[in-house]
Amino acid sequence: MEKKRIVITGMGILCPTGNTVAEAWANTAAGKNGISYITRYDRSLTQNQLAGEVKNFDPEAAFGRREARRMDRVAQFALEASRQALEDSGLTISAGNMYEVGCVIGSGVGGINSFVEAQQGIDARGHRGIKPLAIPKILSDSCSGTVSMRYNLRGPNHCIVTACASGNNAIGEAMHIIRRGDALAMVAGASEAAIVPLCVAGFNNMKALSRNNDPATASRPFDLNRDGFVPGEGAGILVLEELEHALGRGAKIYAELLGYGHTSDAYHITAPMETGEGAAKAVALALRDAGLAAADIDYINAHGTSTPLNDTAESNALKQALGETVYSIPVSSTKSMTGHLLGGGAAIEAVFSIMAIRDNFLPPTIHLEAPDPSCDLHYVPNTGYDHAVRNVMSNAFGFGGHNAVVIFGEYPNNGNL
Repeated sequence: MEKKRIVITGMGILCPTGNTVAEAWANTAAGKNGISYITRYDRSLTQNQLAGEVKNFDPEAAFGRREARRMDRVAQFALEASRQALEDSGLTISAGNMYEVGCVIGSGVGGINSFVEAQQGIDARGHRGIKPLAIPKILSDSCSGTVSMRYNLRGPNHCIVTACASGNNAIGEAMHIIRRGDALAMVAGASEAAIVPLCVAGFNNMKALSRNNDPATASRPFDLNRDGFVPGEGAGILVLEELEHALGRGAKIYAELLGYGHTSDAYHITAPMETGEGAAKAVALALRDAGLAAADIDYINAHGTSTPLNDTAESNALKQALGETVYSIPVSSTKSMTGHLLGGGAAIEAVFSIMAIRDNFLPPTIHLEAPDPSCDLHYVPNTGYDHAVRNVMSNAFGFGGHNAVVIFGEYPNNGNL
């Protein structure tokens, strides 16, 4: 049976390089660094001083004081990015279609700010220190639940929790929901707001974070001197629609979601397989789902976290899956500018991937000064450039061994499929 075609009709974003798609993409394409010194807490509490924070976002101005206080920061991000995406799409939710539109929004750690606040409350005042909405604010599914309630989305409603692969898994699973006929449109993506001492110190103590406290060099994917990732926060949301539904309402179409592949390393709770075998299989499955060959991929938005293990494993995976062709495919890591948004990373990178198709432009990997011999692909060092982009692969790999790969293509495809 012929698979239903899925297109992207709306996008929204909050991230360290901007609070709208236009702003975030312009800064990312220009290679502007969104990483700076932590302001979310007293940074003397942690050895790591840097993060990619969302800047100039006022939740009370966006939602009103009462409503803002009922949400954790992670749900605030998800709701604002979803608002942008739905408005961008022009999709109207009504009594006639509310059961045909759903949402899948992932998060790696969910409402960690509210978790910390609740623990501080019980330490100070016992059970009286716990606010009535503490539990719903902590839950990861508060993102999808809040968005569905705000926009009356009564179709399938899921929260995906697959660590740093959450965004791609959310987008891919939303695609499957539409393909099998359970919805006509889906709000899909991920959110993360984990710039708190608990998370930063925890990642540091497992030696995952960079110990470099210079914003100009700390996040340097694929560089020989990389020493870990820089944490980030934000959300990315897409509106996915069945093609005929989008055409029927005259929607603008950014791109087509062509393929999705996901596997498990079943190897280690935090470290990737050094050979990249599991990730390579996810790449191959995404290509098969899209009906594409390696030569059809024009750009790869890498997971590219700036950790010694991940960047080498991902490079190995791409070589395995794509063969010699990989040396002619530009690859870059936008995490060099945003830091690593954990569960939200792949979702904002989906937005950047789609914008690369729209503008035929490759965003750079900044801070790449001393290439690692084990990472010998073309990583678009330091400066982006114009390049014909029909099909983009975007990778995401998470703790627990989760591998998720999505492929976006230009629309219309002009016979390239």
